[in-house]
Amino acid sequence: MSNFSSPADRSPIPLAEAPRDCPLCPRLVAFRHEFRAEHPDWWNAPVPAFGDPDAWLGIVGLAPGKHGANRTGRPFTGDFAGELLYSTLLKFGLAEGEYRADPADGLRLTGAVILNAVKCLPPANKPLPQEIATCRNYLEASLIALPKARVLVALGQIAHVAAARAIGLPPSSTRFGHGAEHQAPDGRVLLSSYHCSRYNQNTRRLDAAMFESVFERALALRA
Repeated sequence: MSNFSSPADRSPIPLAEAPRDCPLCPRLVAFRHEFRAEHPDWWNAPVPAFGDPDAWLGIVGLAPGKHGANRTGRPFTGDFAGELLYSTLLKFGLAEGEYRADPADGLRLTGAVILNAVKCLPPANKPLPQEIATCRNYLEASLIALPKARVLVALGQIAHVAAARAIGLPPSSTRFGHGAEHQAPDGRVLLSSYHCSRYNQNTRRLDAAMFESVFERALALRA
């Protein structure tokens, strides 16, 4: 994969993407440069959206994983969390093909698109509040570019708060919880799930049945 390709070149919503050398968050820029020196063959840039430009379902993650999207350039690709996410999307007809943890595997999303609350890898996988607020501009632009995405699934509390703010829901009255459901003033619905991280799966905070139940509800809302 080219180290110099543009995020927009990979995205279903190119006009909503951050530039490869987005300068807005100094700490994340410094971290990005560190990894470019250490791993020059990795993606090491803001990770673009992946999926269907006509999606009815938007999935909002936290941020790229170090050995996942930050390495491969595709959300949830190459790390443990992606195994459960993509197997679930395939099970419910929201993806076609075979997930092989490689952007060249030919996997396609149908009716779904994956976004992130923060587009760049943060240290310790913990973005700062200002970084989340800054990157929300890209999340909001992405949702504007996806007018058919009337159902959102947020993976984890940070993604939940970012998505809530992006669709006009005050976080103070938009409780996060696995399976929580909130409706925005314009009718869009926000569903929340525990993140499909290795930690949550290994500690049994989240299992496949729990995760799938959120997507079952999303499909019911579309009907």
